[in-house]
Amino acid sequence: MMLRELFLLDPDTVFLNHGSYGACPQPVFDAWQAWQRRMERNPVLFLGRQSAALLRAARERLAQYLGASADDLVFVPNATTGVNIVAGSLHLQPGDEVLTTDLEYGACRATLERACAAAGARLVVARVALPLTQDGFVAALESAMRPRTRLLMMSHITSPTALRLPIEPVLALARERGIRTLVDGAHAPAQIPLALDALGADFYTGNCHKWMCAPKGTAFLHARSAHHGALHATVTSWGSVAPPGPSPWDGFIGTGLFERRMQWQGSRDISGFLAVPDAIDFVSAPAWQAGCAEAHRRAMALMHRVCRRTGLAPIADDAFFGQMAPIPVPPQDAGALRARLYEEFRIEVPVTQHQGADGPRIFVRASVQPYTRDDELDALEAALARLLPPG
Repeated sequence: MMLRELFLLDPDTVFLNHGSYGACPQPVFDAWQAWQRRMERNPVLFLGRQSAALLRAARERLAQYLGASADDLVFVPNATTGVNIVAGSLHLQPGDEVLTTDLEYGACRATLERACAAAGARLVVARVALPLTQDGFVAALESAMRPRTRLLMMSHITSPTALRLPIEPVLALARERGIRTLVDGAHAPAQIPLALDALGADFYTGNCHKWMCAPKGTAFLHARSAHHGALHATVTSWGSVAPPGPSPWDGFIGTGLFERRMQWQGSRDISGFLAVPDAIDFVSAPAWQAGCAEAHRRAMALMHRVCRRTGLAPIADDAFFGQMAPIPVPPQDAGALRARLYEEFRIEVPVTQHQGADGPRIFVRASVQPYTRDDELDALEAALARLLPPG
């Protein structure tokens, strides 16, 4: 069976937007539904007495995949929730600073703005020059670190520009200065290899429902053990009031402090989290892994072909990208271009915007997965040739 046939995607749509919400293959979808059916056979048994152990097993599989300890990992609905948990637990003081970049996802930047406004703190936004270079990125962040910097948040792979940021040297600099670090890894898991313990960020949040192909609403927050006591979920529930040590509630709230505070959110469907191991098995298969490496090459080739036609340069060397190609296009109404690509050509692809130091930039952000056909990439290239002026 061809890989495309394992996905439930509309055959009449050119689907080049895996990066927004992912796509769930049939084997993972079936596992997800099997967990839902098991839950419905006896919801009280499943949620009230078995859920903690089931979630623990799923977290252990995920932790192994991410190079982390299961004790430092909890499930959350999405990476934005992970950012909110950390931002809401900072205990900022007036005059403190939170540092981020101008490449970040808008919802996460808004979260930091709200946390700073509530505490009388200041959000510092480092301007990152494009085209991206490692030296330029590190210098931009280092020059913005100050004695009152309490947290640095940066993406691993950016959303609007699809850049894989060279975060490792910046994390090292922050550790030297005693600055806590939060990495928004929304697009990273299964698009690039991860070893979270070795990476050394204080906090790392990432989605499973994007490139890992897990069910929608599955993500994780990883936190170093020293920070567990400071973190509180966005919803306070029974795990926050349970006494230390064994509890009659352990079957649904778990046993560790981090797990107890974060995991139990009342009557929510946890079946998607339990299907994450099936998604890991799917994306770990040799055929899928080989297809991912080829997908990067195909994405870059498409980007360069369109750039040659428009005369616009890519915003980084190929090594700074994964399987998403941010194809630069001339300044225009991004929403109108996206609408025309879908309505006139039936191409599902986002058109993103970045406001940099040198003004606004517009990108057609094409996601390429092993299931993506060459004729779909050709269709986007042909549509852009019709819609965009030549360089």
